[in-house]
Amino acid sequence: MAQGNDGFGRRSLLRGAAAGSGALALPALACAAPAQARSGRPGADWGAQVGDVTTSSGLVWVRSDRRARMTVQTAATESFRNARTWHGPVLGAGSDFTGVTSLHGLPPGEQVHYRVLLADPDDPRRSGEPVTGAFRTAPQRRGEKVRFHWSGDLAGQGWGINPDLGGYRIYDEMRRRDPDFFLCSGDNIYADSPITERVTLPDGRIWRNVTTEEKAKVAETLAEFRGAFRYNLLDDNLRRFNAQVPTITQWDDHEVHNNWYPGQLLDDDRYTVKDADVLSARSLRAFGEYFPIRTLRPDRGGRVYRVVHHGPLLDVFVLDMRRYRNANSPGRQTDDPQGILGAEQLRWLKRELSRSRAVWKVIASDMPLGLVVPDGKTNFEAVAQGDPGAPLGRELQLAELLRHIKHARVTGTVWLTTDVHYTSAQHYAPERAAFKDFAPFWEFVSGPLNAGGFQALKLDGTFGPDQPFIKAPDRANTSPAETPQYFGEIDIDGGSGELTVRLRQEGGQVLFSKVLEPGRVGQ
Repeated sequence: MAQGNDGFGRRSLLRGAAAGSGALALPALACAAPAQARSGRPGADWGAQVGDVTTSSGLVWVRSDRRARMTVQTAATESFRNARTWHGPVLGAGSDFTGVTSLHGLPPGEQVHYRVLLADPDDPRRSGEPVTGAFRTAPQRRGEKVRFHWSGDLAGQGWGINPDLGGYRIYDEMRRRDPDFFLCSGDNIYADSPITERVTLPDGRIWRNVTTEEKAKVAETLAEFRGAFRYNLLDDNLRRFNAQVPTITQWDDHEVHNNWYPGQLLDDDRYTVKDADVLSARSLRAFGEYFPIRTLRPDRGGRVYRVVHHGPLLDVFVLDMRRYRNANSPGRQTDDPQGILGAEQLRWLKRELSRSRAVWKVIASDMPLGLVVPDGKTNFEAVAQGDPGAPLGRELQLAELLRHIKHARVTGTVWLTTDVHYTSAQHYAPERAAFKDFAPFWEFVSGPLNAGGFQALKLDGTFGPDQPFIKAPDRANTSPAETPQYFGEIDIDGGSGELTVRLRQEGGQVLFSKVLEPGRVGQ
């Protein structure tokens, strides 16, 4: 597939937006050959992102349209008076012209303005227009409040950037609520869901998509995975969001293929590459190129799971339930040390939870715990398998973790996830459960961001879930034009330490809220 340094060949220029409403502003490089590109000065029309922000550090990401030297300047004000300069890498074809610059020694709990400069490595005088943004570092003192959002599932089931609806409008709604960061629970690209120009809705209306060459088929090559990650950055709402809101990003199955697991050979006629390990390696490389993630830097071991410390009130434990799992199965094993996390990740999670001194420990899970997620007629995709009795299969690993949390007296654990394309709240308690050696806890589900809605799943009684709230469509794959999209919001009060969860619907409505008290082993 011939393509230039901007990542787009002639045939991959955007379709489906030419007759649009004009509400969607696309990167200039995707639409035409701007003067800057012709002049030979590097351009950064894909915007900038900031990720994994702590009290004193963060990562700044950018993509150039050609080989360029990346430099970042930070300051306390938009005037950039007394700016600090951070020298970044040379961006080249080996990373698809993306790069990350690490910032450190930042002031805690402060607004940081930044601008990214790209220059010709052989002639620093030839530089492009800077890309600017701002973010807040995590607070160092407990008295300062924290707000963040979470959701996932973007461009799923063929529902892409719709210019008639103004694109991914939910990002603009979240941005206006000014969170400290956004936790993306995975399924960022739907590599296995091609985007077509038009989809006919059940009522006869036409859903129109912005399309690209790479998103016209399932992703198999590294170039196609890279193109899938670029696709979302065509949306102006998302680029504005990225400029203002730092991210903590994880992945799930649709970064590769629906319900994939290591060692799987795909039974999917759309693919010439059937080996899930080959596909996942290519996707993980592109994932690390397109998101600023500290542990995916070449010198950090190349893993997605990590803990991001957000001051004294909050630690975020980002799990990877995809790369280390065993094969999907009926889940009736009486011994299952690998489970869904793998033995090493489980040891890491228990150790880091015990070490954490944060008031709240948010466990960012890319899959739900007690919802029965099927994979075909006999196998299961998540932890639960529908048997309400004693733990079996992957439930054994969860039981071990929950037992550790109780006996190590780890307080303030809250589980957040997306995955199932609806929103709900589950409370788990030992008095209702077959397995009783754990402390009560909450799990909250919110999503999708821009994907099909699906019906509610059954609950598995092993860990005693009760579901005080659920909102889901009554049929499969309802479009974002037919059913609302969802995101969750967490507010942690700096004084009392209380954590308030709100499950929100696109348009601003709060569907459910729950206040949790700090310092308790279970709620």
